[in-house]
Amino acid sequence: MKKIVFNLSCLFIILLSGCESIDTLQDDPNRVASVTPDLLLTDIEIEAVKNIGTGAGLASRQLTNTDGVSNEQYYNWQRSSFDNYHKLKQVQKMEEEADRYEEEVYKSLAKFFYSYYIVETTLVFGDVPYSEALKIGEGIQKPKYDTQKDIFLRVLEDLAQANELLAESDGVIKGDVIYRGDKLKWRKLINSYTLKVLMDLSNKVGDSDLKIKERFQTLISNPAQYPVFENLEDSAFLEFVDSKGNQYPYFNNNALQTAYYMEESFVDKLVLLKDTRLFRFAAMKNKREDEELTNFKNYGGLKGSNSMNENSQKAVDGEASRVNARYYTDPVNEPGVLLSYWSLQFNLAEAAERGWISGSAETYYNQGIESSFKFLKVDMPADYLSQDVVKLNATDNLERIMTQKHIASFMNSGWQSFYDNRRTGFPKFNVDGSGILNQGRIPKRWMYPAAETVNNNKNLSDAVNRQFEGGDTINSVMWLLKP
Repeated sequence: MKKIVFNLSCLFIILLSGCESIDTLQDDPNRVASVTPDLLLTDIEIEAVKNIGTGAGLASRQLTNTDGVSNEQYYNWQRSSFDNYHKLKQVQKMEEEADRYEEEVYKSLAKFFYSYYIVETTLVFGDVPYSEALKIGEGIQKPKYDTQKDIFLRVLEDLAQANELLAESDGVIKGDVIYRGDKLKWRKLINSYTLKVLMDLSNKVGDSDLKIKERFQTLISNPAQYPVFENLEDSAFLEFVDSKGNQYPYFNNNALQTAYYMEESFVDKLVLLKDTRLFRFAAMKNKREDEELTNFKNYGGLKGSNSMNENSQKAVDGEASRVNARYYTDPVNEPGVLLSYWSLQFNLAEAAERGWISGSAETYYNQGIESSFKFLKVDMPADYLSQDVVKLNATDNLERIMTQKHIASFMNSGWQSFYDNRRTGFPKFNVDGSGILNQGRIPKRWMYPAAETVNNNKNLSDAVNRQFEGGDTINSVMWLLKP
């Protein structure tokens, strides 16, 4: 992995800021009206790896918070935003500039990022605008909502085209801070991501239009045409550097240092597995046996579903571990992860377990675990994979695969573990404590933005009515999750 210096302040002189639209940039006579696609690509890539967040850790039972009642921890969130459409507009702008400068290679990457951002959006809500979402220039100010099925069909088509176009392209990719212009690695990312999307669709394996199993098999059986990640170094990582604006997102973050603790069931899981990654994730609790960093008894957590008062008292009593200090003291720490080799291996292990492919689930599973240890710079115990509580067996392989995927995703990979739980039931998240809101249920989605009820009410109402009998609620079940 290479360290890349990316200075956002310089880019933002000519690019979108997080709160400014592309239309404003185009309309301002005192600013540059167009930029080259390579500059837009740099910003798009940086935005795509900004998925390190504590909210996902709270909802996925990896972290707990003692500074107020967290909606993510207690499963009482309500609405989310359509911010990803601002990012999609940047992708659209890159595609337009690729046409202007006759640099076709960027149009291939645009297909990937269109797919990436719309998948991230539909996983949050269900049906969302897509086919008409970026057509304000054509007079469409109130876009229709596309069905999830139509969105995923288009995504699968676009990803296949992106891989094919890159394979044929002789263009040079400039402005690439992830792969430094390596088109083969981009193709590996695109195809590995396609497999991830197909696994997100696992509940729709019987759909004759999606052909999930057939697509999965086609990609895996044709490595020359559809290359995928072959090792950890192929992963889509972006390393942070110690310069202002480019540091690890939680560097010097006071809340992470004072209000966040490890979640009890997560710590218990690592202790049961004798998993030395715990020592990389967590600090020792104040009430401990000794000063030995590798003594599992020196670590503990707070139960995510317990009330804030219960957890606060246990924290005061020194019974819980905070997160490892490196997360708020190391300006570089770990790279941002767009998609990793270990996630691919766990997806392949799940596919083999489901009978989609003929490979060995155990081999993929073990490779996923090994690459996670390597990423974290932790030596894996020699007997780790041979433990009865770790190795695959004939009874609970899916749960074990999801457990390892969950561990590997600590403080990276966004909301994937939550989505995996929503899709498979694993890893299991505790909801039996006295603090749980939402009537003890884990939400299935987020409600649509309030602005849509005003600005696009007819299309929103149509989408809600066709999807959910109970209306736009956090417990409504989207098409993706229905068998």
